[in-house]
Amino acid sequence: MIRNLIVLCLAALACACVSLGHDKKVAKEPRAITPTEQFAITVSSSPDQILLAPHPQGLSDAQAAALAALVDRWRDAGGGSITILAPAGGQGQAYHAAAAIEAALEDQGVPADAIRLGGYNATHAGAPIAVGFKAYKARGPDCGRDWRSFTASRENQVNNNFGCATTADIAAMIANPADLLAPRPTDPSDAQRRETVLGKYRAGGLTSTIKDPQADGAVSASVQQ
Repeated sequence: MIRNLIVLCLAALACACVSLGHDKKVAKEPRAITPTEQFAITVSSSPDQILLAPHPQGLSDAQAAALAALVDRWRDAGGGSITILAPAGGQGQAYHAAAAIEAALEDQGVPADAIRLGGYNATHAGAPIAVGFKAYKARGPDCGRDWRSFTASRENQVNNNFGCATTADIAAMIANPADLLAPRPTDPSDAQRRETVLGKYRAGGLTSTIKDPQADGAVSASVQQ
């Protein structure tokens, strides 16, 4: 009886050890394969917005310049939608100013379908008109804070700071951080060009474009001694 009890206890201990080892293996995080996988770029969004006071003539010269600078930043950010928020309450001066802002945006090349009109509850008379868009900012990792010994390579792993500078450079150089979140929509295909190429292909003709003579070049054979 005692012998059977000892056997059962030993079996239970063995099962517990196996289960504990399995749990540790599952909880262990996978190692980075390449150095850049050790770091990530954080993308945050915030409104790029200007406030324009209602003007009797629609837009003053200073407001027109500020609006043009906003449109330039909007283009650099990859487009999207621009929102015009006017104070609610039926104020005629604010309504005319919002209409002038919308017309100015279209004159500067902003498509009409990219302009959004809205309102907000103003707490005082002469409240400004808010014009802006959603801007994105990329932030890279802070490098050089924790260097480990280069001689500790028994597990054949890269140093913990390798790849940090590359990731930080990408975050600093990327033109539109929103591209890190999702790809941009593709432009519509050229149906006319596609039909032309398919017609040449079916007829057994040359489907490539004609070579531009400006692409021809030759290396000068003259060498000065």
